[in-house]
Amino acid sequence: MGRPKPPLLVVEDDQGLQAQLKWAYEDFDVIAASDRDSALAALRSAEPAVVTLDLGLPPDPDGTTEGFAILDAIMALKPDTKVIVASGHGARESALQAIERGAYDFYHKPVDIDSLGLVVRRAFNLHRIEAENRRLASRVSENATVLGNIITAAPEMTKVARMIERVGNTGVSVMLLGASGTGKELLARGLHDSSGRKGRAFVAINCAAIPETLLEAELFGHEKGAFTGAVKTTEGKIEQAQGGTLFLDEVGDIPLPLQVKLLRFLQERTIERIGGRKAIAVDTRIVCATHQDLEKMIAAGTFREDLFYRLAEIVVKIPPLAERTGDAVLLAKHFLMRFAREMNPTIKGFAPDALEAIDTWNWPGNVRELENRVKRAIIMADDKLISAEDMDLNQADDDMAEALNLKSARERSDRAMIRHALARSEGNISTSAKLLGISRPTLYDLLKQYDLQP
Repeated sequence: MGRPKPPLLVVEDDQGLQAQLKWAYEDFDVIAASDRDSALAALRSAEPAVVTLDLGLPPDPDGTTEGFAILDAIMALKPDTKVIVASGHGARESALQAIERGAYDFYHKPVDIDSLGLVVRRAFNLHRIEAENRRLASRVSENATVLGNIITAAPEMTKVARMIERVGNTGVSVMLLGASGTGKELLARGLHDSSGRKGRAFVAINCAAIPETLLEAELFGHEKGAFTGAVKTTEGKIEQAQGGTLFLDEVGDIPLPLQVKLLRFLQERTIERIGGRKAIAVDTRIVCATHQDLEKMIAAGTFREDLFYRLAEIVVKIPPLAERTGDAVLLAKHFLMRFAREMNPTIKGFAPDALEAIDTWNWPGNVRELENRVKRAIIMADDKLISAEDMDLNQADDDMAEALNLKSARERSDRAMIRHALARSEGNISTSAKLLGISRPTLYDLLKQYDLQP
């Protein structure tokens, strides 16, 4: 038996036109209705993706009130349904009103079967793409989170997450190394949540964002009257994180004199506030991060070697987004699902060219750049599907590293393309094979050859 035909609901009181449309659209299971009750009953039972609706229906065959009432009811019951409105009554005004009420398209009578057929097929295709986008987006939060709140399906990032989980309860100091926008603070929070300090304070401070003259007071606090403007005693970030975790982002920007004071805290686990005379015992775990090369800074004398070894008992290197297989598409769908509802509810997903561009872009700004581009596209897009042009990704970035060994270069390329296809299709072998332009048996052979798992 063949695949069942998709249902197409035709709401039309002209019996002759009903029969003509049934005959013309043989690729669909055409369900005819001639009034509101039968139309809504068919909508509930068959759940058609597409509806063609004549606005001039009884009891107002010469007007549009009944047709618009049915349109409103369809949008209320099944807002994802693509309704194509046809009418000969005040075509321009009716078209504008129908689109405002949620119709997908408008067609002026008399109906041209071939032209309307193209509109119907386009509507079915769009509904399928939107449904797939929603399905994939819903799986983001269900199946692609690690450390509680980090979204990834990339083996490169999953390895990082597993490493952080293992050191969470050990109490060792952890240094996160990665470019700006790779999610260092999220990983630091994940480390905190996977430790025995979960439930206590997690305090974050960006050392590069605070002037040197203020950074010491921010970290260690100050006593009342310690300097001009110190009108009350204030705890620093280290004290605020008592029993919990302090995340020092961009630790390489801490000036040398303050590095000495931080080292003393790490050795003795006590601090002195600015202007204070007594040592205060503090139980705070330090997790730090930087995008700088601290070993070069040590050689240049701008970062203390003894502080480095205190902070970096475990070093975790975070891969950039471009090196996380499939994560760019996964995160883009997450951001769209998260922001579209509040910024532009008409956006339903990404067009195929956008998904291709997102998957192949090199993302120099990492996750932060991706998030910003998705936000901008949601606001600026004219259509329901975001295109590569909306994302400003229509300039392909396909630079590839040169390799003298053709066999190894081919293997690296095959592995990367197979992983990308599996990520795009969420592990579906048939879809992955189609994306790669090969047969399913060939893909199975390559998976076995390269020891890859769908």
